[in-house]
Order: sequence, then C-alpha cells, then structure tokens
Amino acid sequence: MRTLWFRLLFVIFGALSLAAAGFAQAGPFQGSVSPAASVATPSDQPVKLSLDDALQRGLRYNLGAVRSLQDSRQAQGATIASRADLMPNLSTGLRETVQQIDLAEFGFKLPPGSPFAFPQVLGPSNYFDLRAMLTQRVADLQALRTYQSSREAQRAAELSAVNARETVVYVVTAGYLQVLAEAARVDSARAQVATAQAIYQQAQDRFSAGLSAKIDRTRSEVELQTQQQRLTAEQAAYAKDKIALARLIGFPAGQDLILTDALPYAPLENLTLIQAIALASENRSDLKSAQAQVRAAELSLRAAHAERYPTLDLGGDYGLAGVNPGNSHGSFSATAQIRFPIWAGGHSRGDIEEADASLQRTRADYDDLRAQVEAQVRTAYLDLNAAADQVQVAQSRRELAQDELAQARDRFSSGVADTVEVVQAQEAVSSAEQDYIASLNAHNLAKASVARAVGQAEKIIRTLLRSQ
Repeated sequence: MRTLWFRLLFVIFGALSLAAAGFAQAGPFQGSVSPAASVATPSDQPVKLSLDDALQRGLRYNLGAVRSLQDSRQAQGATIASRADLMPNLSTGLRETVQQIDLAEFGFKLPPGSPFAFPQVLGPSNYFDLRAMLTQRVADLQALRTYQSSREAQRAAELSAVNARETVVYVVTAGYLQVLAEAARVDSARAQVATAQAIYQQAQDRFSAGLSAKIDRTRSEVELQTQQQRLTAEQAAYAKDKIALARLIGFPAGQDLILTDALPYAPLENLTLIQAIALASENRSDLKSAQAQVRAAELSLRAAHAERYPTLDLGGDYGLAGVNPGNSHGSFSATAQIRFPIWAGGHSRGDIEEADASLQRTRADYDDLRAQVEAQVRTAYLDLNAAADQVQVAQSRRELAQDELAQARDRFSSGVADTVEVVQAQEAVSSAEQDYIASLNAHNLAKASVARAVGQAEKIIRTLLRSQ
C-alpha cells in the first residue's frame, strides 16, 4: 500500500512540475475530447466563438483538464480503499455440508476376537450453518497513518486538478490570441496586396505614357507578387492556428471558427509586481498541492515507523447451526488478538528508508517550486513591460512607415523618384505592421502569463485582457 502512495505522489508531482515549468503547452493540454460522437463531423456553418466560450469549452473538453479530473477521482478511490482498513468488516455466509466418514481411515478398529462391535462407516449426515462474521481493527497505527497520508495525497490531486484548469485557461487564451494575431496579419497582408496593386497600376500607367522606365513597372510587379505570396502564407498559417485552437477546446479539426472578441492594447494597471508575488504565494494551486504532498510524505514515513508497533484486532461471529434451518440452535464466538512485531527480515527498515527518501525528495521539489513561482511572476512582468514598450515603439514606427510610403508614392507620381524608393517604403510598412501585431500579441500574452503566474487565471484573465 505504501509503495502505491509513493508512486501516486511521484505521478502527481511530475505532472505538476510539467505544467509549472514555463507553463508548458505540450502533452495532454494540446488535445481534447469530443463532447459527443455526433460532433466528430464539422458543421457546414462557421461557429462564432468568443473568448469566454473558448475558455468554457476548454475547461470542459481539454484533455489536460479531463485527465486531471480523473486523476483526482483515482486518488479519491485510493483514499476510500485505505480507509476500509480502519472500518468494521461485516460478512455473512451459508454452509450446507453432507459427509460420510470411514473410521478405519482414522485408525479406529477393534482387535481380533473382541466382543464389542461398532460401525466402520458413519453417515452420510448433513450439517447446516448460517453465520455472520464481524472483524474490527481497533489499534493499528500504521493503517491510520496510511489513511491520513492518502487523504493528503487526495488533496494534492484535487489541487493539481485546479492547477490543470489554470493551465487550460492559459493555453486556450494563448491559442485564441494567436488566432487573433494571425487574423490581423492576414488583414495586413491583404492591405499590402491592395497597396502593391495600386502602385503597380500607377507604374504601368506611367510606363504606358512614357514617363518611367520599364524597370519601374517590373519592380512594382515583383513587389505585388511578393505581397501576394505573403498573403497566401498568412492565410495558411491562419487556418492552421484555427485548427490548433479547435483541438484545444473539443471542436473537430475541420470546424471553421469565427472569433468575435477583439483585444486591443490596454496597459496593465492596479497590480504591481510585489502584489503579484504575494498573490502567487497565496493562491498558486500547484504550490498548495506540493505542500499537501510534503504532508502526505511525512505521514507515509510515520506509517513506515508504525510497522514496528503492536496491533489489536477484534472479531466475532454469530449464527444458526444444525441439521436444517428448522432444527438448529444459536452459536457464537468472540476473539481478540494482539500482535507484536519482532522480526520481519528488515522489511520495516526498508520501508522507512524508502519513505524517508521520498519525503526528502518531495521537500526538495517543494522548495524549488516556491522559488520557481516567484521567478515565473518576475519573468511575466519583465515580458509585460518589454512588450508594452515594444507596442509604443511599433505604433510610432507604423505611423512613420505609412507616412514614408505616402511621400514615396507622391515623389514617384511627380517623377522625382523611381520605384526603388516606393518598394522600399512599402517593405518598411509591411515590416512595421508585422512588428506592431507581434508586439500587441506579446503584450496580451504577457498579461495572460501574469494571470497564470499568480494562480488566478480562471478568475482574472478576462479582466486583465480587457482592462482599459
């Protein structure tokens, strides 16, 4: 039983560490289960999806959430099983026996010439017994400590399930933000294609009028094809990101999604770094789960020590016995047993050593996780501040690039510049648009990371993303 608990603790803490390490998005959190077999085929109509809808579906159908919930139920079942060792054990049984005995088989025989005689075979005869049996472990400190340890392991599993929900919220939000960012890139690419088309037409008109060389038309045509290629690539990336989001929240991979939320830039306010660190120490479910695992390991060690203590068991039974139910009488027995362990080949010593090693490992993991939690909060705030600065710079660069392109087109139209200047200006606009979209997405993702880092993603992530 103790070995089972050790393995359970290792499994829980392993999953916990995986989710906490950089908020990993690999493994079960990238998959989902279908709500019903009927939805395995995508609908012909696109589905409108808000961030709230995506989060609700993710919490219900994401594979990471489903598996963590079942792990919690499994730990609950193990707790019930360990508690059974402390509860009364009541059973009943019915026995009907028919037998015939050969006395000679047991050595009963008379000497030759004896004046006495008795039958050599007895029976057949029947015997009826209906009985209820009760046993109760009154004093078993090992079983008690094992049960207490299992309760802490169950609490750790439940907290791990809460932590899994936090991870699901973060992963789904990140997927939603990625689709929004890619949609913005597609829109930007379409705008660049339209601009390139207008510049090409302008170059074609000037070439036809004999006002510019053919090379100017060729440059503008190459730029138009370049922008068209970018649009094709962005559209493919957009479709793939929607497939990935569908996989996170239980939609078929082929289901078309229309995201309804727009998440513009909004600085994070009313939550300082010091406040965030305090919130993380208080609210992180993975940290609470690690604490419960430490307590479970401590109780497992005490259970191993308790193998050397005596135990007291009580038992009794009462039943009806006789030839048949109509010809029977009551009978009962009561027993009490005290067992004193003396020597079991060093088994208890091995269990103590194993339990102590598990405890030291669990404490070390907990100490590391405490430091990791603060590091994750600080990292999230560094990313947030850097992304906020990048948004401001990217916005300014975006406006300057648009102005540069407008001036370059005017100069080309006036005949004082060729298409080299125009193409370079359009490339600058395209690059500035991509930087702005990337910085905005990074800022929103950093706010989601802050919510995840403080252990409040499910409660505050919508507020953080929509704060103005």
